[in-house]
Amino acid sequence: MKIGILTSGGDCPGLNAVIRGFAKYVFNEIKDAELIGISDGYLGLINKDVKKMKPSDFSGILNVGGTILGTSRQPFKSMTDEDRNGQSKLDMMKKNYNALGLDLLVTLGGAGTHKTAALLSSVGLNVIGIPKTIDNDIYGTDVTFGFHTAVDIATECIDRIHTTAASHGRTMLIEIMGNKVGWLTLYAGIAGGADIILLPEIPYDPDAVVKTVEKRIENGRAFNIIAIAEGAMSIEESKMKKQERLEYRGGRATGTEKLAQYIEEKAGVETRTVVPGHLQRGGSPSPYDRLLSTEMGSYAGRLAKEGKHGVTVALRGTEITYNALADIAGKMKFVPTDHQLLGVARSIGISFGDGR
Repeated sequence: MKIGILTSGGDCPGLNAVIRGFAKYVFNEIKDAELIGISDGYLGLINKDVKKMKPSDFSGILNVGGTILGTSRQPFKSMTDEDRNGQSKLDMMKKNYNALGLDLLVTLGGAGTHKTAALLSSVGLNVIGIPKTIDNDIYGTDVTFGFHTAVDIATECIDRIHTTAASHGRTMLIEIMGNKVGWLTLYAGIAGGADIILLPEIPYDPDAVVKTVEKRIENGRAFNIIAIAEGAMSIEESKMKKQERLEYRGGRATGTEKLAQYIEEKAGVETRTVVPGHLQRGGSPSPYDRLLSTEMGSYAGRLAKEGKHGVTVALRGTEITYNALADIAGKMKFVPTDHQLLGVARSIGISFGDGR
C-alpha cells in the first residue's frame, strides 16, 4: 500500500505526534507499506513535491512542535478555478495522486483542509482526514488535537497578565485566537480567572462591559481581566458587513483596541491590550495532546489497513471513531449559547458582555 500524507492550513502543536503515530502503525501493521511525505500541504500535491519516508524519519518528533512536512493554506474556493491551460488545482491533485500511484491520501488539517479532502474524495481519491486546529471548531468531534495545548498557553498568558494588571490597577484585554468560534477563549478565560469573556457567538454590548468594570471597581476590585476572542464583535458590529466593520474599527481586523479605548473613556480606567498571537500555535504539544495525537494517528492507520476511506477521525467521549467527510465538511462547531460552561461561568460572576 502506497500512502501519501500531508499537513495543511495553520500549524499547531501535535502535528508531528499524529504523523508519528500514523507512521508507526503503518510500518508495524501494514505489510509492504510505503509512506510518501507531501511537502507544504495541498501545494505539494499540486506541484508533486514529495519524498519517500522511512521509519527513522519519525523518530524523536513526538514532542516537537510544528510539522516536519511543512504546511501552507490553499483556499477551498479556488480549488476548482481553471488556469490558462484549463486545469484546476483539483485536476492537478488528482493527476499527481494517480501519477504517484497512491492508494490513499491522509490529510491533517482544519475546516478548510477537510472541505478540500471531501472534494478530493468526491472525485474518486481515497482520503482519510485527521482533525487539527487550536480553534476546536471541526464539526463531529468533541476535541481536535492542538486545542488543549493552546488552552494551556493562552491560560498561562492570562495568568501572567493578572500580576501586572493587579500591580498597576489596570483593565487588561487579552486577545485570544478564534476568528469564528470561541472555544479557546472560553476555556482559557475560565481557567485563567477572567472577569469578562467575549466570544464571537455572543455579540457584546460595550456599555454592559463598562458597567461590569465599574461595578467591580465599586466593589474594591482595582483591576479587570477581559479575555476577548479575535472574532468577538459588539452588537452593532455584528450587523455590519466585513468591510464596514473594518472601517468602523479604523482599519484594524479585530475590535479589541476599539473596545479598550471605549472602556478607558467611559469607565475612567487605564487599559492595555495584549495579543499572544501565534504563541498559541507554537511549541511542544502538551502530554494530553501527545496522547490524543498518538491515538488519532494510530486510529487513522487502522482505518487505512481496513480500507475505510472518505472519512475523518473523531473523538466522542472517550472513544476514537470516525465521521464521513461528506457529513462534516463545511460545517462548523460553534459554542452553543446554552453550553454548560457558559452557565458555570455566569454562576461564578463572569460576564459575557451581554447584560446578563
